[in-house]
Amino acid sequence: MDEKKLLSLWNEKRSQIIAAQVGPTLLLIAVFVLASFDKFSMASDSAKYLTLGVAAVTGILAIISQYAAIREAEALIVDLQKLDKPSALSKKVAQSGNLLKLTAFAIVAMGIATFALAAWAILG
Repeated sequence: MDEKKLLSLWNEKRSQIIAAQVGPTLLLIAVFVLASFDKFSMASDSAKYLTLGVAAVTGILAIISQYAAIREAEALIVDLQKLDKPSALSKKVAQSGNLLKLTAFAIVAMGIATFALAAWAILG
Protein backbone atom coordinates (compact mmCIF):
# COMPACT_ATOMS: atom_id res chain seq x y z
CA MET A 1 0.00 0.00 0.00
CA ASP A 2 1.35 3.44 -0.82
CA GLU A 3 1.93 6.32 1.58
CA LYS A 4 -1.12 8.31 0.53
CA LYS A 5 -3.48 5.37 1.16
CA LEU A 6 -1.87 4.63 4.51
CA LEU A 7 -2.28 8.24 5.65
CA SER A 8 -5.87 8.22 4.43
CA LEU A 9 -6.53 5.09 6.48
CA TRP A 10 -4.85 6.73 9.48
CA ASN A 11 -7.24 9.67 9.25
CA GLU A 12 -10.17 7.28 8.85
CA LYS A 13 -9.20 5.49 12.08
CA ARG A 14 -8.94 8.79 13.92
CA SER A 15 -12.38 9.76 12.65
CA GLN A 16 -13.80 6.41 13.79
CA ILE A 17 -12.49 6.97 17.31
CA ILE A 18 -14.07 10.41 17.43
CA ALA A 19 -17.37 9.27 15.90
CA ALA A 20 -17.63 6.42 18.41
CA GLN A 21 -17.74 9.03 21.18
CA VAL A 22 -20.79 10.89 19.87
CA GLY A 23 -23.53 8.48 21.01
CA PRO A 24 -22.22 7.98 24.55
CA THR A 25 -21.60 11.71 24.90
CA LEU A 26 -25.19 12.53 23.98
CA LEU A 27 -26.44 9.89 26.40
CA LEU A 28 -24.23 11.26 29.18
CA ILE A 29 -25.52 14.76 28.51
CA ALA A 30 -29.07 13.48 29.02
CA VAL A 31 -28.05 11.69 32.25
CA PHE A 32 -26.26 14.82 33.44
CA VAL A 33 -29.28 17.04 32.78
CA LEU A 34 -31.66 14.63 34.48
CA ALA A 35 -29.33 14.25 37.46
CA SER A 36 -28.89 18.03 37.69
CA PHE A 37 -32.64 18.43 38.05
CA ASP A 38 -32.74 15.56 40.58
CA LYS A 39 -35.08 13.54 38.35
CA PHE A 40 -33.55 10.20 39.32
CA SER A 41 -34.63 10.62 42.93
CA MET A 42 -38.24 10.51 41.73
CA ALA A 43 -37.70 7.70 39.20
CA SER A 44 -38.64 4.09 39.84
CA ASP A 45 -35.87 1.56 40.42
CA SER A 46 -36.63 -0.06 37.07
CA ALA A 47 -36.17 3.27 35.25
CA LYS A 48 -32.88 3.83 37.06
CA TYR A 49 -31.60 0.34 36.16
CA LEU A 50 -32.73 0.74 32.57
CA THR A 51 -30.86 4.04 32.32
CA LEU A 52 -27.80 2.47 33.88
CA GLY A 53 -27.99 -0.50 31.52
CA VAL A 54 -28.34 1.67 28.44
CA ALA A 55 -25.40 3.80 29.59
CA ALA A 56 -23.31 0.67 30.16
CA VAL A 57 -24.12 -0.90 26.80
CA THR A 58 -23.58 2.35 24.92
CA GLY A 59 -20.25 2.92 26.64
CA ILE A 60 -19.02 -0.66 26.18
CA LEU A 61 -19.86 -0.67 22.47
CA ALA A 62 -18.10 2.68 22.03
CA ILE A 63 -15.01 1.42 23.85
CA ILE A 64 -14.93 -1.72 21.69
CA SER A 65 -15.21 0.37 18.50
CA GLN A 66 -12.52 2.77 19.64
CA TYR A 67 -10.20 -0.01 20.74
CA ALA A 68 -10.62 -1.80 17.38
CA ALA A 69 -9.75 1.40 15.52
CA ILE A 70 -6.65 1.83 17.70
CA ARG A 71 -5.48 -1.74 17.01
CA GLU A 72 -5.89 -1.16 13.28
CA ALA A 73 -4.02 2.14 13.57
CA GLU A 74 -1.16 0.29 15.29
CA ALA A 75 -0.91 -1.96 12.23
CA LEU A 76 -0.89 1.13 10.02
CA ILE A 77 2.06 2.47 11.99
CA VAL A 78 4.02 -0.70 11.24
CA ASP A 79 3.29 -0.27 7.53
CA LEU A 80 4.27 3.42 7.63
CA GLN A 81 7.57 2.52 9.26
CA LYS A 82 8.35 0.25 6.29
CA LEU A 83 8.05 3.01 3.65
CA ASP A 84 11.22 3.67 1.64
CA LYS A 85 11.02 7.47 1.48
CA PRO A 86 8.37 8.62 3.94
CA SER A 87 7.22 12.21 4.10
CA ALA A 88 7.63 14.21 7.30
CA LEU A 89 3.98 13.55 8.09
CA SER A 90 4.38 9.79 7.64
CA LYS A 91 7.45 9.82 9.87
CA LYS A 92 5.54 11.70 12.57
CA VAL A 93 2.53 9.39 12.37
CA ALA A 94 4.85 6.36 12.46
CA GLN A 95 6.14 7.62 15.82
CA SER A 96 2.64 7.57 17.33
CA GLY A 97 2.77 4.03 18.74
CA ASN A 98 3.14 5.09 22.37
CA LEU A 99 0.41 7.71 21.97
CA LEU A 100 -1.94 5.03 20.65
CA LYS A 101 -1.18 2.81 23.65
CA LEU A 102 -1.87 5.74 25.97
CA THR A 103 -5.09 6.51 24.11
CA ALA A 104 -6.27 2.90 24.41
CA PHE A 105 -5.58 2.93 28.15
CA ALA A 106 -7.24 6.33 28.60
CA ILE A 107 -10.37 5.28 26.72
CA VAL A 108 -10.86 2.25 28.95
CA ALA A 109 -9.93 4.04 32.20
CA MET A 110 -12.07 7.09 31.51
CA GLY A 111 -14.94 4.89 30.34
CA ILE A 112 -14.92 3.00 33.63
CA ALA A 113 -14.62 6.20 35.66
CA THR A 114 -17.43 7.88 33.71
CA PHE A 115 -19.68 4.85 34.16
CA ALA A 116 -19.00 4.86 37.90
CA LEU A 117 -19.94 8.53 38.10
CA ALA A 118 -23.07 7.95 35.98
CA ALA A 119 -24.07 5.07 38.28
CA TRP A 120 -23.60 7.32 41.29
CA ALA A 121 -25.71 10.06 39.69
CA ILE A 122 -28.45 7.64 38.66
CA LEU A 123 -28.65 5.45 41.74
CA GLY A 124 -27.81 8.18 44.24
